[in-house]
Amino acid sequence: MIAWKPTIGILAILSTSAAIVFAGSQGSTAVSTIPLFFICASVGFILHWLVFIPSYLLQTEHYFDLTGSLSYIFAITLALYLHPLLDLRGLIICTLISIWALRLGSFLFIRVKRAGQDRRFTESKTRFWGFLYFWTLGGVWVFITMAAGLAAITSMTQRPLGIFAVAGLLLWLSGFMIEVVADRQKTKFRQLPENWNHFITTGLWAYSRHPNYFGEIVLWLGITVIALPTLVGWQYVTLISPIFVAVLLIKVSGVRLLEKDGKDRWGTDPNYQHYVKNTPVLVPFIGRP
Repeated sequence: MIAWKPTIGILAILSTSAAIVFAGSQGSTAVSTIPLFFICASVGFILHWLVFIPSYLLQTEHYFDLTGSLSYIFAITLALYLHPLLDLRGLIICTLISIWALRLGSFLFIRVKRAGQDRRFTESKTRFWGFLYFWTLGGVWVFITMAAGLAAITSMTQRPLGIFAVAGLLLWLSGFMIEVVADRQKTKFRQLPENWNHFITTGLWAYSRHPNYFGEIVLWLGITVIALPTLVGWQYVTLISPIFVAVLLIKVSGVRLLEKDGKDRWGTDPNYQHYVKNTPVLVPFIGRP
């Protein structure tokens, strides 16, 4: 029996993605009349759907994040191979996305393996349409997140590197370092037996309750800034990329779920209440009393 709610969700995802693909393909170089932007945008969906099949049969979510990272890398590799005149801006964006994807994908894969499960999928992995919805969401996560960068990589428009490239690179470096440091600090914290079932309030976590997500939003903003000078016409629609990342991490899969989990686990703990009251949820120093 078809579950209508996740099915409608899948159709909404595909419809939205199709509109952004159409916009991003304007000005894209073509391969046998097919826009390279469209070809690369399809990679994430295809890989997620392929890996979904054995994942559902085996009732495992262990390869979800790894599939996402591989999707970024395969899409970038395809662009590098098929673009006849890839410029320096495109190469820089390809390199930055690949570094981020390799680092985050391996980190998340190892974390899930150690934990034995990803609690986001505890219920949905037993339901075909619900699980398929999440894997389709993984495909759209890959595509829309890098849409602006992908538009620049596949574009026929070339511009000299300038202030946008410098500013974007600085944003990316800042965001990447924040994300890496925050992840390492939390990993080391959790490895200590005395910290079992405790929450972290040290390091970057003293300035933000979710510094890793703040870093990720900043680095994708950097990618978009680098890409901006090459965008033309309808390609400006791909500027939705950093907004999509922020909404996804804050309202859908990241901050919202972790805040709820934290409240359920430590909501009555006075130390946790003090931490929540005095530490910004995302952006350091903003929202603190």
